[in-house]
Formats: sequence, C-alpha cells, structure tokens
Amino acid sequence: MTSNKSFKSRVRARMAKTGESYTAARRHLVPDGPGVPDGPGVPDGADVPGVLDVPRVPGGEPIGQPEALSATALPSGGSSAPTGRSGAVRDVTLSDDVVVARTGRSNDEWFALLDDWGAAARPHGEIARWLVEEHGVQGWWAQSVTVSYERARGLRAPGQSRGGDFSISASKIINVPAERVVEAFTDDDLRARWLPDAPFEIRTSRPGKSVTANWEGRAAITVGVVAKGAEKAQLGLQHGKLPDAASAAELKAYWRERVAVLKKLLEG
Repeated sequence: MTSNKSFKSRVRARMAKTGESYTAARRHLVPDGPGVPDGPGVPDGADVPGVLDVPRVPGGEPIGQPEALSATALPSGGSSAPTGRSGAVRDVTLSDDVVVARTGRSNDEWFALLDDWGAAARPHGEIARWLVEEHGVQGWWAQSVTVSYERARGLRAPGQSRGGDFSISASKIINVPAERVVEAFTDDDLRARWLPDAPFEIRTSRPGKSVTANWEGRAAITVGVVAKGAEKAQLGLQHGKLPDAASAAELKAYWRERVAVLKKLLEG
C-alpha cells in the first residue's frame, strides 16, 4: 500500500503543476475501484472540502449527513460515493472492497488508525478534517469513514448526530423550474395545498436555491434546490433536532409522502 507521505507528496506535486485543489488532484491519482457507484453523498454538516453539487442551505453547507438521510442520494458532478435516486445518502454499511477502492484502507484499518489518534474523544468535524488533511481522503468518504467509526465505537446510532438528536431527509426530482419549487415552500397559499396545517414557519429563503424554517417553533428544517435544467430541479429536505428514533421514523414517512404530493401538485 502506498505510504501516506509519498502519496500526499504526489498529490501536492500535481497541485503545483496543474493548479488543482487537493481533492481534484487526488482524484486523478486514485483509480476508480470496481463496483463503486457514481455521484457524491451528503456530508455531516462539517466544514470538510470535497463536496460538490448538492443542495445547500444559505450558509453554504450541504444538506444532510451520510447515515441520517432517508432513502437516496443527492446528485453531483464530481466525486464517487454510494447513492440512490431521490436525494439523500443511503444508510448502509459499505463493503471493504469499496472503502479500500475509494480511500486506500479498509474500515478496520481506518478504525485502528483512528483509535491510535484518539478519535473516540474528538468531535465529528475534527475527525473528518483529519482524514481529509492528513490522509487525503475525499470529503464525502471522510464523512462516511467518520460516521462508520462513530457507529462502530458506539458513539452514535443510525440517524443520530454526535450531539444525541436525530435527523431525517427526503428528496425528489421535480420537473418544474427551481424557483417554482422554492415558491412551494414560501408562498402560504401554495404551501397549504401540499402541506396543510403543518407547524411550518419560514425563517429565510433564497429564490430557486434554499429555505430554512421552524417546525413547532424550533429551527429544524433546511431545504436545498439544485436546478437540473430549465424545467427540472432536485429538491433535498432535512428535518433535524428530533428527540429520538421513533420521532425520526414518523417524520421520515411523513416527509416522503409530502414531497410526493408536492411533485404531483407542481407537475400537474
């Protein structure tokens, strides 16, 4: 296996030659492994480089976290990661073959390395940044390894953040302009047609881009929209700050059903 120091030197040499970012230069030096699906996942809200075209909240952070999103994965123009088709990263355990192909080490090898570094006592963002900056792991994969490690060491349950609360996501491709999707959240009359009597209160919005909202008085909802053409948009919604797994399961089913109704309404 290539040593980390040698590999990082090769990456930085390419960066100096081409002007590419670390992530882009590394991508050219790591061959695609067999059976690795394309498209990026959604990272766990940490400030980690390497995440490309995903719905984002106004501050620029991607929506969602790898283990917490509902059934699918958001599209991208870049790095490879496990995906589904409706907008969030699947809650799955990746095979060692896939992890080795994309990161250079197996889960057990990463876990041993992280244990030696004292990762169990460190916050999620610090672990993910260390994997990116010290070992050249791409952003999504750094998040995935971090989440897998935290779950293996009993630091979080599936769908749970290191802070103890839970979050879920729902997403959908909708064949209307991105501006119309955001309007479905911000226009009271239109929202009432697909989200009636919901304890939903707008906090911020950016036309065609994003919405943040309160749910039952708490800042808990982020919505991101990516235009996939003049008449096509990718919606990604995350509902966080949920107290337990039962609440998360209930709201996961609720939002999946509601975004299906929204799609039918807007496309009808």
